Amino acid sequence: MRHRAIFKQEDFDEIISKCVVCHVSMVDENGLPYVLPMNFGYREGVLYLHSARQGKKLDILTQRPDVCVAFSTDYVLRYQNEEVACSWGMKYRSVLMYGKVEFIEVEGEKIDAMNVIMKKYTQREFPYNMPAIREVCIYRLVPARVTGRAYGY
Repeated sequence: MRHRAIFKQEDFDEIISKCVVCHVSMVDENGLPYVLPMNFGYREGVLYLHSARQGKKLDILTQRPDVCVAFSTDYVLRYQNEEVACSWGMKYRSVLMYGKVEFIEVEGEKIDAMNVIMKKYTQREFPYNMPAIREVCIYRLVPARVTGRAYGY
């Protein structure tokens, strides 16, 4: 089996919709990689993330907003010959998004983004109180580049 590149937006969307978390990578103030699993929302090619208004992640992203976000799903262990270690492999599908995060400050846009995130996990929208909306940090990624790969599919 060979790795196959994925090029279609609908394939990216399908893979991303199956993922429970994404892994957001960035580069810290010392030039070192920093990666975190995060909950997310995704709509029309735009990724939405949220967090507290303080912490290492926010310190990094306010100074260096470039990120790479990884999504992967559909893992299945497989082999061609059960007795040959090198014939074993893992089927998977994955997407990488590259770009700069943008912080959302407008309350209405923050509520919309929170509903995108909550709808992913609960299939519904919620009312929000304004102090909570003011205290949450919401950011979006409109990707500059998206790539995908599949192995075994």
